[in-house]
Amino acid sequence: MKKFKTIVSVTMAAAMSMALLTGCGGSSAPAAPAASAPAEAKEEAAKEEAPAASSDATFKIGMIGPLTGGAAAYGQAVQWAAEIAVDEINANGGINGYQVELKCEDDELDAQKSVNAYNTLKDWGMQFLNGSVTSACSIAVSEETKIDNMFQITPSGSAQDCTNYDNVFRVCFSDPAQGTASAQYIGQNKVASTVGIIYDSSDVYSSGIMENFVKEAANQDFEIVSSEAFTADSKTDFSVQLQKAKDAGAELVFLPIYYTEASLILQQADAMGYDPIFFGCDGMDGILTVENFDTSLAEGLMLLTPFSADAEDELTQNFVKTFQEKNSIVPNQFGADSYDAVYAIKAACEKANITPDMSVSDICEAMKTAMTEITVDGLTSVGMTWEASGEPTKTPKAVIIENGAYVTAE
Repeated sequence: MKKFKTIVSVTMAAAMSMALLTGCGGSSAPAAPAASAPAEAKEEAAKEEAPAASSDATFKIGMIGPLTGGAAAYGQAVQWAAEIAVDEINANGGINGYQVELKCEDDELDAQKSVNAYNTLKDWGMQFLNGSVTSACSIAVSEETKIDNMFQITPSGSAQDCTNYDNVFRVCFSDPAQGTASAQYIGQNKVASTVGIIYDSSDVYSSGIMENFVKEAANQDFEIVSSEAFTADSKTDFSVQLQKAKDAGAELVFLPIYYTEASLILQQADAMGYDPIFFGCDGMDGILTVENFDTSLAEGLMLLTPFSADAEDELTQNFVKTFQEKNSIVPNQFGADSYDAVYAIKAACEKANITPDMSVSDICEAMKTAMTEITVDGLTSVGMTWEASGEPTKTPKAVIIENGAYVTAE
């Protein structure tokens, strides 16, 4: 595999959220989803009967993500990093003098279960939502947070529609930004002259990145020689897609997909003797944690990410040390995004002088303005800011897997 010595800095929008925690646990019996009704009627009712202010003198942050199942590496990292951030914040006096509680719910990567989890957390008294972790789930939940005027910050929901509403912000790069930046990196660094694409046409995350990658590729000095899709119903056998890329002479295969499917693609490519450069985005982060996966197959794999665990700054080193003491694994980008999300919540609350006795709606209104006025130096970027659209500004890094670990591409 090739190794590269140029780091591309691309300014991209990304929102940071802060989640604070003293304890975290899932519910075994999620509440039933709200009865269906026209969105306008539900929103009007919510305004008339806004969620009551918390009677406890604590801030309550909810977190939703896949804590079990095929995408658990994402949700667990978000949970554990949020716990670390909350512990730190509480140990240092809390937010505006108030302690913070964190409660986590498992959505198993299912949009309806994510909505159920939201209802469970709302019943608990949640005032801020760190989640959902994945795009489709985050979009589904945002329909509910809009009605309730609940502040929502997704650490890693990258689809454009995740931030459709003014109460939703994000920490991660958006899909268009990831697709564009990936094409620019490959072209500007002359990584390959011929490129194949394998993507999930049934997933908004994957198809969104692919579309913008193709658009930007027209401006770069490489040729897309194959572009093959799969769906959620056909994500175990990739022999056809790989064979077409191989026959077309693709020197690089772009994989804007999640790590579980990517691990199968790498195994099947190896079995057929196909050894291209593989290049992914943030969904690839977690491939080294796949059970029974031979990580040597990922040697030389590249991805764009805002976080590298081998960075030498003090904040990253301390976070990685604490994370590994807690879980014995190296944190991924999703954990870093969650940690930054919690600290973004803290910064915005302090900017607006928010207190726990305020109603959920009043907190959200104050947060909408405060998020556009803060600057956060976090794990995923220094000097992060947010626009009213919910999009952040941050700079990604290119990393490569070497000797079973992520290292910054130099």
